[in-house]
Amino acid sequence: MMRASRVPTNSAVTVHRLVQRDRDSLLAHVRGLSSDDRRLRFGSPLNDTGLMRYVDRIDLGRDAVFGVYSRDLTLCGVAHVAVTNQTAEFGVSVLDGHRGKGYGTALFGQASTWARNRGIKAMYVHCLSENGVMMHIAGKAGMHVVISYGEADAHLTLPPATVTTLTEEWMQSGVAMLDRALTIYGAMAQRPLIRGAATS
Repeated sequence: MMRASRVPTNSAVTVHRLVQRDRDSLLAHVRGLSSDDRRLRFGSPLNDTGLMRYVDRIDLGRDAVFGVYSRDLTLCGVAHVAVTNQTAEFGVSVLDGHRGKGYGTALFGQASTWARNRGIKAMYVHCLSENGVMMHIAGKAGMHVVISYGEADAHLTLPPATVTTLTEEWMQSGVAMLDRALTIYGAMAQRPLIRGAATS
């Protein structure tokens, strides 16, 4: 039985919707996962070729991919919302060294808002039961979790979109665009100036 719940959010974390130009950053992110992290995220320790195929197969017109960038423009957290009919599968990964900052919760919150606003009825997670991070996110979201033979399935019924959720998504998009512009500007400002040698 699926249940409806208010999904927790973390307004201190800026979440970006990834687009075509971000595929290289997405590939760099999943390649930055350790072998064990890849196993927890994908169910098996995919090699780099498998990760490239995964990134290439993502349909950015149907699905949604969200990310959290660090100040140096490293894509340190990623959530993939894979849509099938009126349900969506949620998968998330956060690079080692960036965990414990609420990125997973923020990504889940944005993903669920996006899904609600598109009429998706439920989100689900399928992962290894030892994936503590995913189990923690599922628990905070109030998902109904069933564990069997070392694997876990979690489900959450999504309520219909409201004016509030539509406004939240619109505002988050604007904040993300401004954040990205400021981050790029800040990174450029940190670069040393190249001075040509004076001649006489």
